[in-house]
Amino acid sequence: MSLGKSASIELDLQVLSSSAGNRLDHFLVQKVADTSRSTLAQSIRFGLILVDGKKKKSSYRLKSGERIRGTILQESMPQLVAQKVSFDILFEDDSLLVISKPPGIVVHPGAGNSDGTLVNGLVYYCRDIAGVGDQIRPGIVHRLDKDTSGIMVVAKTSRSHRLLVDAFKERAIHKEYLALVHGLFEKKSGRVVAPIGRHPVNRQKMAVCNGGKGRHAASSWQVLEEYSESCSLVKVQIETGRTHQIRVHLSSLGHPVAGDMLYGRARNTRLYPRQMLHAHRLDFVHPVSGDELNFSAPIWPDMNEIIEQLRLLEYTEYDGQQ
Repeated sequence: MSLGKSASIELDLQVLSSSAGNRLDHFLVQKVADTSRSTLAQSIRFGLILVDGKKKKSSYRLKSGERIRGTILQESMPQLVAQKVSFDILFEDDSLLVISKPPGIVVHPGAGNSDGTLVNGLVYYCRDIAGVGDQIRPGIVHRLDKDTSGIMVVAKTSRSHRLLVDAFKERAIHKEYLALVHGLFEKKSGRVVAPIGRHPVNRQKMAVCNGGKGRHAASSWQVLEEYSESCSLVKVQIETGRTHQIRVHLSSLGHPVAGDMLYGRARNTRLYPRQMLHAHRLDFVHPVSGDELNFSAPIWPDMNEIIEQLRLLEYTEYDGQQ
């Protein structure tokens, strides 16, 4: 990766009656193109952007007639290198891509992963994506863990990026996963509502946090198959999108994802090449056309091979009936 140039954007905006009541940060996202939400929030926090000459919080509700002036500093950021990275394309039009991410690929550059990420591959495939959204995470509106395979939607334009981000925040996108987990469930379906936050000791982990310390998280699960080797294939639907949510929730139920070295207590993990979690289905409304879209990604071959081996043993299949 190479460093880009520093730059700044000077602001002088008048709040019209139609924008009164909007949050300051939301107003700026709509008015300032090609600038990430995090950059805008940081400029507000540092007092570089003023409302009628006064420092305000990002959540400040604007009033008609107020004047917003200031500077948005664009720090030197690493420039993405376009690299050929494999991923399956399930759908594409002028606004978005729907892909299936292979396991073992990090979604975007970060500490310890400067290149070879999905984003590097997206920029190689479609150069225009480099200018959509965040400079380090162009086109990305949601993420999967490195060792989780499966379906993702990627924005190809700034408009679709903004609308898809809002749709995820409003929980208007249906996400469904398949997970191979340790143990057999007493009930064949259920819902877990447990707040998730950073683990108090191991900062690489997330954990169920009671006492108001975590963020609200809810997941629903349904057993699809049970195997004689004391493991189950479950379908999981998430209502929120917290970091490691499925892995944390299933582990809290006593059924960690098979192969999960972080939350699985190293139980029989050597039998699995990675955590057996696959983003299977994504349903959403197209941000531009308004069409209802429904996509599914076939289970990745490494996970499917293990499931087929388990099926050779005694197994029970469920159809959702209790």
